[in-house]
Amino acid sequence: MSDSLAPSGIDLPSPTLSARLAELAGYLAAPAAGRLTEEQRALALGVARRLVQRIAIELDPGLDRDTLWQDWISGGIPAAPRLAAPCFARAEEHRWRMQTMPYVAARPSDEADAADADATKPQDAVPPTPVEGAYLALRIADGRRRDALGNPCIAPADLDPEVLHTLLLDIAAWQLARTDGGRDRGTRLGDAVNALQAKLADARGVDAAAVAYHAALSAENAVTAAAEAAISGHDWPAVIALAAAAHGQRYDAMALALLTAQAAALPSLLAPLRLERTAIAPLEASLARLAARALSDDVAADLAPPPENGR
Repeated sequence: MSDSLAPSGIDLPSPTLSARLAELAGYLAAPAAGRLTEEQRALALGVARRLVQRIAIELDPGLDRDTLWQDWISGGIPAAPRLAAPCFARAEEHRWRMQTMPYVAARPSDEADAADADATKPQDAVPPTPVEGAYLALRIADGRRRDALGNPCIAPADLDPEVLHTLLLDIAAWQLARTDGGRDRGTRLGDAVNALQAKLADARGVDAAAVAYHAALSAENAVTAAAEAAISGHDWPAVIALAAAAHGQRYDAMALALLTAQAAALPSLLAPLRLERTAIAPLEASLARLAARALSDDVAADLAPPPENGR
């Protein structure tokens, strides 16, 4: 990359200059394309930082996560191409939801709220129905996608396994390079990577909660009604979860698909939910109000299952 951007026979003096020239080359290649706003940059970078530091501390409690992040900010995040989509999706979803907060009624959003509600519940109260229980689990899983200050983050359990594996290896490699532990240290870090990945594979994140909520609604033939209510109530996590489960896709992929879809693509994206066209109108209007929204020409095709037998 550097050689293609530098004048012949001149070595680029720093990663910073290389990055600037790469950014300029991208701009010159498509000068009319929309660019990230400062808000979008800051949100996505914050999502990436919280994810990297959280995984780092779970991998090795003694790891200096602040130094790790500073090193990666200075020299480049190794897994940047893989992290870009989930971090951008989470940041854009946060912007979208903050925009529509005035329309959303207060409801439990994390484990603490759920525990408080359970503690004050009368002992003879009627237990929640399967649908109610599945919805509460979805809200709890969504609550883990924010930090204590309400900033957007990605729960490690919600990260694509391949992206998680790459990130774990990059963090372990950084830690190994800073310590003089030899082969024994490398073995311990390798074991820690495998153990943490196995632990997170068994964790129930937002994807599992979305599937369970969709299944509970399907058992009562209530998916369409729930989706309509979610759209009218601006309950975007529920909308994303139901659409993702119906398509057999990950939550973050469906969030990105909805957030970047042209208005004409929304009916096909939500087709498995069997919604009337008029029921989609509040969703379309809400997305249209999102400033600096990136648009895709064929986002629905990206989520379509591959044709059978090569057809």
